[in-house]
Amino acid sequence: MAESNSGAEKTEEATPKKLQESRDKGQVARSRELTTMSLLLASGAAFLMLGEQLVIDIMGLMREAFTASRTDLMDVNNLTLLLEDSIIAALIALIPFFVVVMLTAFFAPLALSGWSFSVQAMSFKWSKLDPIKGMGRVFSMKGLMELFKALAKFVLVMTIAVLILWSQYEMYMLLGVKSVEPAIAQAGNLLMWAFILLSCATILVAAIDVPFQLWDHAKQLKMTLQEVKDEYKQTEGNPEMKRKVRETQMAMAEKRMMEEVPKADVIITNPTHYAVALKYDQSTSGAPIVVAKGQDLVAAKIRSLAYSNNIPLVESPPLSRALFYSTELNNEVPAGLYLAVAQVLAYVYQLRQKQSRFDETLTMDDLPIPDDLKRDE
Repeated sequence: MAESNSGAEKTEEATPKKLQESRDKGQVARSRELTTMSLLLASGAAFLMLGEQLVIDIMGLMREAFTASRTDLMDVNNLTLLLEDSIIAALIALIPFFVVVMLTAFFAPLALSGWSFSVQAMSFKWSKLDPIKGMGRVFSMKGLMELFKALAKFVLVMTIAVLILWSQYEMYMLLGVKSVEPAIAQAGNLLMWAFILLSCATILVAAIDVPFQLWDHAKQLKMTLQEVKDEYKQTEGNPEMKRKVRETQMAMAEKRMMEEVPKADVIITNPTHYAVALKYDQSTSGAPIVVAKGQDLVAAKIRSLAYSNNIPLVESPPLSRALFYSTELNNEVPAGLYLAVAQVLAYVYQLRQKQSRFDETLTMDDLPIPDDLKRDE
Protein backbone atom coordinates (compact mmCIF):
# COMPACT_ATOMS: atom_id res chain seq x y z
CA MET A 1 0.00 0.00 0.00
CA ALA A 2 1.44 3.40 -0.99
CA GLU A 3 2.27 5.82 1.81
CA SER A 4 2.76 9.57 1.92
CA ASN A 5 5.68 11.38 3.55
CA SER A 6 3.63 11.64 6.74
CA GLY A 7 3.18 7.86 6.84
CA ALA A 8 -0.52 7.89 6.04
CA GLU A 9 -1.69 5.32 3.53
CA LYS A 10 -2.67 6.61 0.11
CA THR A 11 -5.95 4.79 -0.33
CA GLU A 12 -8.00 7.37 -2.26
CA GLU A 13 -8.14 7.69 -6.04
CA ALA A 14 -6.76 10.92 -7.45
CA THR A 15 -9.27 13.74 -7.72
CA PRO A 16 -9.87 15.58 -11.02
CA LYS A 17 -7.87 18.52 -9.64
CA LYS A 18 -4.90 16.27 -8.79
CA LEU A 19 -5.06 14.66 -12.24
CA GLN A 20 -5.06 18.06 -13.93
CA GLU A 21 -2.15 19.28 -11.80
CA SER A 22 -0.11 16.19 -12.68
CA ARG A 23 -0.90 16.69 -16.38
CA ASP A 24 0.23 20.33 -16.11
CA LYS A 25 3.52 19.05 -14.71
CA GLY A 26 3.88 16.56 -17.56
CA GLN A 27 3.14 13.57 -15.33
CA VAL A 28 1.00 11.40 -17.57
CA ALA A 29 0.93 7.69 -18.28
CA ARG A 30 3.32 6.87 -21.10
CA SER A 31 4.43 3.53 -22.54
CA ARG A 32 7.68 3.45 -24.45
CA GLU A 33 6.86 -0.08 -25.51
CA LEU A 34 3.66 1.14 -27.17
CA THR A 35 5.66 3.76 -29.07
CA THR A 36 8.33 1.23 -30.05
CA MET A 37 5.68 -1.24 -31.22
CA SER A 38 3.92 1.44 -33.25
CA LEU A 39 7.16 2.56 -34.89
CA LEU A 40 8.20 -0.97 -35.81
CA LEU A 41 4.79 -1.96 -37.15
CA ALA A 42 4.45 1.30 -39.09
CA SER A 43 7.92 0.78 -40.55
CA GLY A 44 6.98 -2.78 -41.52
CA ALA A 45 3.76 -1.54 -43.13
CA ALA A 46 5.73 1.13 -44.98
CA PHE A 47 8.16 -1.49 -46.24
CA LEU A 48 5.22 -3.62 -47.34
CA MET A 49 3.63 -0.76 -49.30
CA LEU A 50 6.72 1.05 -50.51
CA GLY A 51 9.31 -1.73 -50.49
CA GLU A 52 8.96 -2.71 -54.13
CA GLN A 53 9.48 0.84 -55.36
CA LEU A 54 12.26 1.35 -52.84
CA VAL A 55 14.11 -1.76 -54.10
CA ILE A 56 13.66 -0.62 -57.71
CA ASP A 57 15.09 2.81 -56.88
CA ILE A 58 18.04 1.33 -54.99
CA MET A 59 18.78 -1.12 -57.80
CA GLY A 60 18.75 1.71 -60.30
CA LEU A 61 21.06 3.71 -58.03
CA MET A 62 23.45 0.78 -57.70
CA ARG A 63 23.36 0.11 -61.45
CA GLU A 64 24.27 3.72 -62.17
CA ALA A 65 27.03 3.73 -59.56
CA PHE A 66 28.59 0.41 -60.60
CA THR A 67 28.54 1.25 -64.32
CA ALA A 68 30.44 4.51 -63.92
CA SER A 69 33.28 4.89 -66.39
CA ARG A 70 36.93 4.66 -65.38
CA THR A 71 37.39 8.33 -66.30
CA ASP A 72 34.66 9.40 -63.84
CA LEU A 73 36.09 7.24 -61.09
CA MET A 74 39.62 8.63 -61.54
CA ASP A 75 38.42 12.26 -61.62
CA VAL A 76 37.94 13.64 -58.10
CA ASN A 77 35.41 16.26 -59.20
CA ASN A 78 33.29 13.79 -61.16
CA LEU A 79 33.51 11.25 -58.34
CA THR A 80 32.29 13.88 -55.86
CA LEU A 81 29.37 14.80 -58.12
CA LEU A 82 28.53 11.11 -58.54
CA LEU A 83 28.51 10.65 -54.77
CA GLU A 84 26.32 13.71 -54.26
CA ASP A 85 23.85 12.53 -56.91
CA SER A 86 23.72 9.08 -55.32
CA ILE A 87 23.04 10.51 -51.85
CA ILE A 88 20.30 12.83 -53.11
CA ALA A 89 18.65 10.01 -55.10
CA ALA A 90 18.77 7.71 -52.04
CA LEU A 91 17.21 10.40 -49.82
CA ILE A 92 14.44 11.06 -52.34
CA ALA A 93 13.71 7.34 -52.52
CA LEU A 94 13.52 7.15 -48.71
CA ILE A 95 11.37 10.27 -48.17
CA PRO A 96 7.98 8.41 -48.14
CA PHE A 97 9.35 5.93 -45.62
CA PHE A 98 10.76 8.72 -43.43
CA VAL A 99 7.41 10.56 -43.50
CA VAL A 100 5.56 7.47 -42.24
CA VAL A 101 8.11 6.93 -39.45
CA MET A 102 8.07 10.60 -38.38
CA LEU A 103 4.28 10.79 -38.25
CA THR A 104 4.15 7.56 -36.24
CA ALA A 105 6.83 8.82 -33.85
CA PHE A 106 4.77 11.99 -33.28
CA PHE A 107 1.31 10.46 -32.82
CA ALA A 108 2.13 7.12 -31.15
CA PRO A 109 2.94 8.62 -27.70
CA LEU A 110 -0.42 10.43 -27.74
CA ALA A 111 -2.41 7.18 -27.94
CA LEU A 112 -2.24 6.50 -24.19
CA SER A 113 -2.81 9.87 -22.48
CA GLY A 114 -3.21 12.37 -25.27
CA TRP A 115 -1.27 15.57 -25.87
CA SER A 116 0.61 17.01 -22.91
CA PHE A 117 3.15 19.84 -23.11
CA SER A 118 4.75 21.04 -19.89
CA VAL A 119 7.62 23.46 -19.33
CA GLN A 120 7.99 22.08 -15.79
CA ALA A 121 8.74 18.62 -17.16
CA MET A 122 11.64 20.04 -19.21
CA SER A 123 13.19 21.94 -16.31
CA PHE A 124 16.40 20.62 -14.74
CA LYS A 125 16.05 18.89 -11.36
CA TRP A 126 19.05 18.38 -9.10
CA SER A 127 17.25 15.49 -7.39
CA LYS A 128 17.79 13.42 -10.53
CA LEU A 129 21.54 13.50 -9.80
CA ASP A 130 21.05 12.03 -6.32
CA PRO A 131 22.70 8.54 -6.45
CA ILE A 132 20.64 7.23 -3.52
CA LYS A 133 17.35 8.16 -5.18
CA GLY A 134 18.72 6.81 -8.45
CA MET A 135 19.40 3.43 -6.86
CA GLY A 136 15.91 3.55 -5.36
CA ARG A 137 14.44 4.03 -8.82
CA VAL A 138 16.53 1.16 -10.20
CA PHE A 139 15.34 -1.31 -7.56
CA SER A 140 11.76 -0.04 -7.42
CA MET A 141 8.77 -1.90 -8.84
CA LYS A 142 9.00 0.24 -11.96
CA GLY A 143 12.72 -0.51 -12.32
CA LEU A 144 12.09 -4.22 -11.98
CA MET A 145 9.35 -3.96 -14.58
CA GLU A 146 11.74 -2.24 -16.98
CA LEU A 147 14.27 -5.01 -16.43
CA PHE A 148 11.61 -7.65 -17.03
CA LYS A 149 10.52 -5.91 -20.24
CA ALA A 150 14.09 -5.72 -21.51
CA LEU A 151 14.65 -9.42 -20.86
CA ALA A 152 11.26 -10.30 -22.34
CA LYS A 153 11.99 -8.32 -25.51
CA PHE A 154 15.41 -9.93 -25.85
CA VAL A 155 14.04 -13.46 -25.43
CA LEU A 156 11.09 -12.86 -27.77
CA VAL A 157 13.09 -11.19 -30.52
CA MET A 158 15.87 -13.75 -30.26
CA THR A 159 13.44 -16.67 -30.36
CA ILE A 160 11.52 -15.33 -33.35
CA ALA A 161 14.74 -14.40 -35.18
CA VAL A 162 16.11 -17.92 -34.71
CA LEU A 163 12.82 -19.44 -35.90
CA ILE A 164 12.77 -17.20 -38.97
CA LEU A 165 16.39 -17.99 -39.88
CA TRP A 166 15.80 -21.69 -39.29
CA SER A 167 12.67 -21.80 -41.45
CA GLN A 168 14.18 -19.69 -44.26
CA TYR A 169 17.72 -21.12 -44.08
CA GLU A 170 17.71 -22.67 -47.54
CA MET A 171 16.27 -19.56 -49.21
CA TYR A 172 19.01 -17.38 -47.70
CA MET A 173 21.67 -19.80 -48.87
CA LEU A 174 20.29 -19.81 -52.44
CA LEU A 175 20.70 -16.02 -52.73
CA GLY A 176 24.41 -16.51 -53.38
CA VAL A 177 23.88 -18.46 -56.61
CA LYS A 178 21.37 -16.04 -58.17
CA SER A 179 22.11 -13.04 -60.34
CA VAL A 180 22.24 -9.62 -58.69
CA GLU A 181 18.79 -8.23 -59.44
CA PRO A 182 16.74 -11.35 -58.53
CA ALA A 183 18.91 -11.84 -55.44
CA ILE A 184 18.35 -8.27 -54.26
CA ALA A 185 14.61 -8.48 -54.88
CA GLN A 186 14.28 -11.75 -52.98
CA ALA A 187 16.55 -10.57 -50.17
CA GLY A 188 14.45 -7.46 -49.79
CA ASN A 189 11.28 -9.53 -49.61
CA LEU A 190 12.77 -11.91 -47.05
CA LEU A 191 14.07 -9.08 -44.90
CA MET A 192 10.76 -7.23 -45.10
CA TRP A 193 8.72 -10.18 -43.76
CA ALA A 194 11.39 -11.00 -41.18
CA PHE A 195 11.21 -7.41 -39.96
CA ILE A 196 7.39 -7.49 -39.79
CA LEU A 197 7.40 -10.76 -37.82
CA LEU A 198 10.01 -9.40 -35.42
CA SER A 199 7.94 -6.24 -34.99
CA CYS A 200 4.88 -8.32 -34.10
CA ALA A 201 6.82 -9.67 -31.14
CA THR A 202 6.62 -6.25 -29.49
CA ILE A 203 2.80 -6.46 -29.44
CA LEU A 204 2.95 -8.88 -26.51
CA VAL A 205 5.38 -6.65 -24.61
CA ALA A 206 3.21 -3.57 -25.21
CA ALA A 207 0.08 -5.50 -24.15
CA ILE A 208 1.72 -6.09 -20.77
CA ASP A 209 3.36 -2.67 -20.43
CA VAL A 210 0.34 -0.46 -21.20
CA PRO A 211 -1.88 -1.77 -18.34
CA PHE A 212 1.13 -1.66 -16.00
CA GLN A 213 1.88 1.98 -16.87
CA LEU A 214 -1.76 2.97 -16.32
CA TRP A 215 -1.83 1.14 -12.98
CA ASP A 216 1.54 2.57 -11.88
CA HIS A 217 0.51 6.12 -12.84
CA ALA A 218 -2.77 5.83 -10.93
CA LYS A 219 -0.89 4.40 -7.93
CA GLN A 220 1.61 7.29 -7.89
CA LEU A 221 -1.22 9.84 -7.92
CA LYS A 222 -3.22 8.22 -5.11
CA MET A 223 -3.99 10.50 -2.18
CA THR A 224 -4.47 10.13 1.53
CA LEU A 225 -7.88 10.81 3.02
CA GLN A 226 -6.48 13.96 4.64
CA GLU A 227 -5.17 15.23 1.28
CA VAL A 228 -8.64 14.76 -0.23
CA LYS A 229 -10.19 16.70 2.67
CA ASP A 230 -7.61 19.49 2.38
CA GLU A 231 -8.20 19.77 -1.36
CA TYR A 232 -11.96 19.91 -0.80
CA LYS A 233 -11.45 22.76 1.67
CA GLN A 234 -9.29 24.62 -0.84
CA THR A 235 -11.68 24.19 -3.76
CA GLU A 236 -15.06 24.27 -2.01
CA GLY A 237 -14.05 26.43 0.91
CA ASN A 238 -13.83 25.70 4.63
CA PRO A 239 -17.32 24.55 5.81
CA GLU A 240 -16.96 26.62 8.99
CA MET A 241 -16.00 29.69 6.99
CA LYS A 242 -18.84 29.12 4.53
CA ARG A 243 -21.27 28.83 7.45
CA LYS A 244 -20.03 32.12 8.89
CA VAL A 245 -20.35 33.79 5.49
CA ARG A 246 -23.93 32.52 5.14
CA GLU A 247 -24.75 33.76 8.63
CA THR A 248 -23.27 37.17 7.82
CA GLN A 249 -25.21 37.35 4.56
CA MET A 250 -28.44 36.38 6.32
CA ALA A 251 -27.82 38.96 9.03
CA MET A 252 -27.24 41.69 6.43
CA ALA A 253 -30.34 40.65 4.49
CA GLU A 254 -32.41 40.67 7.68
CA LYS A 255 -31.07 44.11 8.57
CA ARG A 256 -32.05 45.49 5.16
CA MET A 257 -35.47 43.89 5.51
CA MET A 258 -35.99 45.39 8.97
CA GLU A 259 -35.17 48.85 7.59
CA GLU A 260 -38.24 48.49 5.33
CA VAL A 261 -40.67 47.71 8.18
CA PRO A 262 -41.16 51.38 9.25
CA LYS A 263 -42.16 52.17 5.64
CA ALA A 264 -44.91 49.50 5.59
CA ASP A 265 -48.65 50.32 5.62
CA VAL A 266 -49.73 47.29 7.65
CA ILE A 267 -48.35 44.16 9.35
CA ILE A 268 -50.37 40.94 8.99
CA THR A 269 -49.73 38.58 11.96
CA ASN A 270 -50.57 35.01 12.96
CA PRO A 271 -50.37 36.43 15.80
CA THR A 272 -47.04 35.01 17.09
CA HIS A 273 -45.64 32.61 14.50
CA TYR A 274 -45.79 34.76 11.35
CA ALA A 275 -45.56 38.44 10.47
CA VAL A 276 -45.78 39.93 6.97
CA ALA A 277 -45.27 43.63 6.24
CA LEU A 278 -47.14 45.10 3.25
CA LYS A 279 -46.61 48.37 1.46
CA TYR A 280 -48.96 49.81 -1.14
CA ASP A 281 -48.06 52.73 -3.37
CA GLN A 282 -51.32 54.28 -4.53
CA SER A 283 -49.52 56.32 -7.20
CA THR A 284 -48.73 53.16 -9.17
CA SER A 285 -51.00 50.60 -10.77
CA GLY A 286 -49.20 47.68 -9.12
CA ALA A 287 -50.40 45.46 -6.31
CA PRO A 288 -49.22 45.70 -2.67
CA ILE A 289 -45.67 44.49 -2.07
CA VAL A 290 -44.29 42.31 0.71
CA VAL A 291 -41.39 44.35 2.14
CA ALA A 292 -40.65 42.09 5.15
CA LYS A 293 -41.70 38.73 6.51
CA GLY A 294 -40.54 36.28 9.13
CA GLN A 295 -41.27 33.49 11.58
CA ASP A 296 -40.98 33.30 15.35
CA LEU A 297 -38.07 35.53 16.47
CA VAL A 298 -37.96 37.46 13.20
CA ALA A 299 -41.73 37.90 13.38
CA ALA A 300 -41.33 39.23 16.93
CA LYS A 301 -38.76 41.81 15.71
CA ILE A 302 -41.13 42.90 12.94
CA ARG A 303 -43.99 43.35 15.45
CA SER A 304 -41.70 45.28 17.81
CA LEU A 305 -40.65 47.66 15.03
CA ALA A 306 -44.28 48.05 14.03
CA TYR A 307 -45.25 49.10 17.58
CA SER A 308 -42.38 51.57 17.86
CA ASN A 309 -43.14 53.11 14.43
CA ASN A 310 -46.94 53.17 14.84
CA ILE A 311 -47.54 50.66 12.04
CA PRO A 312 -50.94 48.95 12.45
CA LEU A 313 -50.89 45.20 13.16
CA VAL A 314 -53.76 43.12 11.86
CA GLU A 315 -54.24 39.63 13.25
CA SER A 316 -55.36 37.25 10.48
CA PRO A 317 -53.72 33.80 10.70
CA PRO A 318 -55.01 32.45 7.34
CA LEU A 319 -53.93 35.57 5.45
CA SER A 320 -50.52 35.80 7.16
CA ARG A 321 -49.71 32.16 6.35
CA ALA A 322 -50.93 32.53 2.77
CA LEU A 323 -48.80 35.64 2.24
CA PHE A 324 -45.74 34.15 3.93
CA TYR A 325 -45.67 31.00 1.78
CA SER A 326 -46.87 32.42 -1.54
CA THR A 327 -44.93 35.69 -1.87
CA GLU A 328 -41.19 36.38 -1.89
CA LEU A 329 -39.67 39.56 -0.51
CA ASN A 330 -40.12 42.68 -2.63
CA ASN A 331 -42.69 40.88 -4.81
CA GLU A 332 -46.32 41.72 -5.35
CA VAL A 333 -48.96 39.66 -3.57
CA PRO A 334 -50.62 37.02 -5.81
CA ALA A 335 -53.84 37.86 -7.59
CA GLY A 336 -55.77 35.37 -5.45
CA LEU A 337 -55.09 37.50 -2.34
CA TYR A 338 -55.96 40.88 -3.87
CA LEU A 339 -59.45 40.98 -2.35
CA ALA A 340 -58.34 39.96 1.16
CA VAL A 341 -55.42 42.42 1.19
CA ALA A 342 -57.64 45.18 -0.23
CA GLN A 343 -60.13 44.69 2.63
CA VAL A 344 -57.30 44.93 5.19
CA LEU A 345 -55.85 48.09 3.63
CA ALA A 346 -59.25 49.73 3.33
CA TYR A 347 -59.94 48.98 7.00
CA VAL A 348 -56.54 50.38 8.05
CA TYR A 349 -56.96 53.55 5.95
CA GLN A 350 -60.38 54.17 7.54
CA LEU A 351 -58.92 53.83 11.03
CA ARG A 352 -56.05 56.19 10.19
CA GLN A 353 -58.62 58.92 9.53
CA LYS A 354 -60.10 58.40 13.01
CA GLN A 355 -57.03 57.71 15.19
CA SER A 356 -53.35 58.64 15.10
CA ARG A 357 -52.00 55.76 17.23
CA PHE A 358 -52.29 51.97 16.89
CA ASP A 359 -51.46 50.59 20.31
CA GLU A 360 -53.45 47.39 19.98
CA THR A 361 -53.49 44.59 17.44
CA LEU A 362 -56.52 44.67 15.15
CA THR A 363 -58.38 41.50 14.27
CA MET A 364 -60.02 40.60 10.97
CA ASP A 365 -61.82 37.31 10.43
CA ASP A 366 -63.47 35.65 7.45
CA LEU A 367 -61.18 37.16 4.84
CA PRO A 368 -61.53 35.52 1.40
CA ILE A 369 -58.53 33.18 1.00
CA PRO A 370 -58.55 30.84 -2.05
CA ASP A 371 -58.19 27.16 -1.19
CA ASP A 372 -55.03 26.80 -3.30
CA LEU A 373 -53.30 29.51 -1.23
CA LYS A 374 -54.36 28.33 2.21
CA ARG A 375 -51.66 26.86 4.46
CA ASP A 376 -52.07 24.91 7.66
CA GLU A 377 -50.46 26.02 10.92
